[in-house]
Amino acid sequence: MGKRDPRVDAYIDDAADFARPILRHLRELVHAASPDIDETIKWSFPHFTHQGIVCSMAAFKEHCTFGFWKASLILPDETKREEAMGQFGRIRSLEDLPSRGTLTEWVREAVRLNREGVKVPNAAGRKRARELEVPDDFRAALDRSPAAAVTFEGFSPSHRNEYVEWITEARREATRERRIRTSIEWLEEGKPHNWRYMKGR
Repeated sequence: MGKRDPRVDAYIDDAADFARPILRHLRELVHAASPDIDETIKWSFPHFTHQGIVCSMAAFKEHCTFGFWKASLILPDETKREEAMGQFGRIRSLEDLPSRGTLTEWVREAVRLNREGVKVPNAAGRKRARELEVPDDFRAALDRSPAAAVTFEGFSPSHRNEYVEWITEARREATRERRIRTSIEWLEEGKPHNWRYMKGR
């Protein structure tokens, strides 16, 4: 039997009222799908593991997120959304999630991939985005906000680059400082830099 981590209980208890039923539902579903899964806290939010990371969940001020570590091998293309960390967008209620049966199948597939040691291959012909270096002042601001850091590290390289470019393109120091503050606020809410232009925001 997998091990439950009391830190996950504390994380759920500290979440907003709307988030607690979502987090509890996801937690119980994951364990029911594969009783050998363990829990841990990595990067300040709950992860479910079995011979590697299977999936993770997080709660923000107004939404939750849920995602699979090897999503590209598990989920159909239309499910992979990037308007929030994870693959299911901003989850504000249980109705925003796929069905229990569908999620259960995906959890079991994620466990199978880990047991068999399957790695996520680089997509053929896809050019990897060159990730920009995070400037020291922005990194320091991220270090002071675990919630913002979790979101930032969970984003794709292209989403991280959008924040870095916006900050480094500032011509005046005051503008740069303001952009860093705004970036931290948006990241704490789980938002990519271009969140205002995305559908369903």
